[in-house]
Amino acid sequence: MSTQILDETRQPAEDVTNADSSASRADKSRSASRDKDAVILEEHIVEVISDSGEGAQRCGQSFGSIAARMGNGIWTVEIIPAEIQPPARSIAGASGIRIRLASRRVTNGGDEADLIVAFNEQVLLKRVRDNELKPGCIVLIENKWRHDQDAGIAASYAATIDKLIADGHGVHEIPMEEECLRYVDNAKRGKNMFVLGMLSAIYSLDLEAARNQVAFAFAKKSSAVVESNIKLLNAGHEWALENLDMCFRIPPSDVHEPQIVVNGNVSLGLGLMASGMEICAMYPITPATSASHYLSDVFHNVGGAVHQAEDEIAACAFAIGASYAGKCAATITSGPGFALKQETIGLAVMAEIPLVVINVQRGGPSTGLPTKAEQGDLLFACFGGHGDTPNVVMAAADIEDCFYSVIAARKIAETFNTVVVVLTDASLASAQQPYPRPKIDTDWLAPPINQNAVPEGAKPYDWDATTGLANRFIPGQPNGMHCLTGLAHDRMSRVAYEPDINEEGMRSRSLKLAALQKTLKTPLVYGGDEGDMLIVGWGSTKGAIEEAVDRLRADGHKVSSLHLKFLQPMASGIGDVLKRFKRVLTVESNWSDSLDDTIIDEENRRYSELAWLLRARYLVDIDCWSEVRGQPLKPGVIATAIREKLHQKGK
Repeated sequence: MSTQILDETRQPAEDVTNADSSASRADKSRSASRDKDAVILEEHIVEVISDSGEGAQRCGQSFGSIAARMGNGIWTVEIIPAEIQPPARSIAGASGIRIRLASRRVTNGGDEADLIVAFNEQVLLKRVRDNELKPGCIVLIENKWRHDQDAGIAASYAATIDKLIADGHGVHEIPMEEECLRYVDNAKRGKNMFVLGMLSAIYSLDLEAARNQVAFAFAKKSSAVVESNIKLLNAGHEWALENLDMCFRIPPSDVHEPQIVVNGNVSLGLGLMASGMEICAMYPITPATSASHYLSDVFHNVGGAVHQAEDEIAACAFAIGASYAGKCAATITSGPGFALKQETIGLAVMAEIPLVVINVQRGGPSTGLPTKAEQGDLLFACFGGHGDTPNVVMAAADIEDCFYSVIAARKIAETFNTVVVVLTDASLASAQQPYPRPKIDTDWLAPPINQNAVPEGAKPYDWDATTGLANRFIPGQPNGMHCLTGLAHDRMSRVAYEPDINEEGMRSRSLKLAALQKTLKTPLVYGGDEGDMLIVGWGSTKGAIEEAVDRLRADGHKVSSLHLKFLQPMASGIGDVLKRFKRVLTVESNWSDSLDDTIIDEENRRYSELAWLLRARYLVDIDCWSEVRGQPLKPGVIATAIREKLHQKGK
């Protein structure tokens, strides 16, 4: 297999190696002998959990990147505490990452973990209480706490280990800090690389590839830092070879084309650059901020600029001003910032200025769950503006789709002179996944700005009677001068309050959505074209839903799924698809009332957000199942919920 993987999340590193040739030969010899006894797995889910600041996420990201370079499919899920600096050794402060690796393409974080590395027992207890350990889970835990000077800490550690063993988990106490102190003065700043070495040995990953990844990850640091971390990597690998009898190997997936492995926010940034947009204006907000960090590092290389405004309103206004000047600009935010932008989004709709708004959703309302995942902004994205504010709403389904969604959004915004909202969420923002390296296409770019003279008598808003579209006047075009306004206006852009003129403008702006809808293709059904139940989803739930459908179909259930990319407008043909199934159920990560609650009945039940839209659009009795635990939906949980729905109908 010839697979090239590039991790775009960090800058390239120099070629750094510090292991001598004899040591390298010894590594390969030991690895080869262990590989013969390795247990072959189709997939495994690994978690690394620590206090904040101990580098668990960097360890896991690097581990995933190495596995991807070896040809495995991967998907990572960051585990982020609510507080920026939570207390050390606290259950609420558990920080880390999940890495699902497999011998096939992976589309979600999976179910419970097969192996967990924990830096203390308190952060591990968080995962235990969240039911994130698979029965018989392998636990590798730092053993320094067993003999801690604080008797309470030592007792807590011992009690936790005893309970884990009693519950059937395989516990291995590891002298991480003791081993790290052989190489560094502060084990807290190197333990993660020791763990990376252990994981590389356990999963039969190439040590040289691991060294290259560490050099890549610390490329912006000094050579001394790089060398120190590689020593710790080597030490962890050596310790695992000598002291652990577990060895797994996950065969590579069948991939033969160059891949990149990035997270969703980086993928958005890459898509923004590939689309030809030159301005991104934003104000920092979790979980969207890392997109601006990435763009700030690289956007200037392609002639672009990131503008950090003084607040969310100013960021949106800046982007509108840049778009008015002739091209299309973007603004990136999350739910609270999206709310603040609504008045300026209304200005872009009224003035018919193209604008791309990316909303990386988080849990809400109010400040809510800034670091957690949710899909709670769908109805808000469609109808959140005051007055009638028709705008396009689309949602990215996976990390690759983050890239292509931005390109499509820019083209739609400029074609229809309107606002396009792209919804992603915290599940995609920090998750990593390999996908084929995009082959840049000049058709993605906007055409040159038209600076020819406007024909005499042309009107700034000469709306087409069928599509609502009007030719866009660019500032500076001869004969094109007019007064731009956010007030109701006529075809000459003159403020007008007359009833007929107001209706004409509103009709024209609405017709744009209908014109776009005529171009959209009916989404494909996953599974059979008809059956007992159709699961409908949108956004980041696609991979988990389709995996759940696979499990149910393997058990003989006639269940299929339909995933919607365009939420406003919706493509033609969806209503016909819904009619081919006996029941339709939406699966989402936003709130819906449960009929199990005593006070809830069909008269007062609140449905999940896509269910509301589909029921209103197609007048079909659509049921819903949703979960708002602040975590990505799991395929096993979805499959169980669907089985229960099927059983209820059977009664």
